[in-house]
Amino acid sequence: MSEPARTQMTRDSVPIIARHAKLRFDETRQRWLLLVPEKILTPSDTAVEILQLCDGDRNVRAIAASLAKAYAAPVDEILADILPLLQSLADKGHVVT
Repeated sequence: MSEPARTQMTRDSVPIIARHAKLRFDETRQRWLLLVPEKILTPSDTAVEILQLCDGDRNVRAIAASLAKAYAAPVDEILADILPLLQSLADKGHVVT
């Protein structure tokens, strides 16, 4: 039995949080949580900003451009930072394209 094909996250990928995952602000903990089956993940503030931009409309380049504008940083540097995060989340099935 073969394994399912690995989603390769690229600059042109259009990521969205998977249907089984929910990004929610927890008032009690005063922090964002990524709720996935049988797990609660606590993403960093930067990861939350990236996840909030994963709306299924923007590709990774557009997400990087938005963050580059917000942080006055070069788009290529932002891409180099966010692609591994998005790939890791895709590998776990929390983000899909």
